[in-house]
Amino acid sequence: MKKIIPLALTSLPVAAFAHMGEQAHTHGLANSFLQGFAHPFTGADHLAAMLAVGAWSALTFPRLGSAWRVPTAFVALLVAGAVAGLAGLWMPGVEPMIAASVLVLGLLVAVQKQMPWVLAAALAGVFAFFHGAAHGQELSGNAGLAALGALAGMALGSALLHVAGMAAGHGIMQRRQWLARLAGAATALLGAALLVRLV
Repeated sequence: MKKIIPLALTSLPVAAFAHMGEQAHTHGLANSFLQGFAHPFTGADHLAAMLAVGAWSALTFPRLGSAWRVPTAFVALLVAGAVAGLAGLWMPGVEPMIAASVLVLGLLVAVQKQMPWVLAAALAGVFAFFHGAAHGQELSGNAGLAALGALAGMALGSALLHVAGMAAGHGIMQRRQWLARLAGAATALLGAALLVRLV
């Protein structure tokens, strides 16, 4: 069993990264919006990180009045990073930072680490900027209204993933702590595997 797990981790497809390689771009507003909306769902790294942000917020800030702050910060910095990527800003270490974000956010869910919301939002925001930069680089073929459509779609898709994570955190994980630990550990394991792939 001990030999099987590392073998399985190193065999994870590079396609787990949602932003590897170039994609064909469609430049109409509606098509760009749909492309941007689909982007957060197209890779395990982005999907896991955004769900983890929502779940962690729900678990550590049980009141809805404070639970929304970290996901909102994530979406805001995600858009900022995407704008930077669309503008052609090259960010060093995007892939390792994204993989590290999956690892760290998974661990935060597993241990339900509490911290002041400002610090939590800042941590999530740093990770979000790198996720956004990767999205922006992928969507850089869009311009004008098409770029705005892609950004709006990406922000909406990301927000929906956060809401799904928050719903899981509030509705299930708060009552079944073992599920939070399991989901967090699985997310952290994915992040570790993605980091291994980059070495």
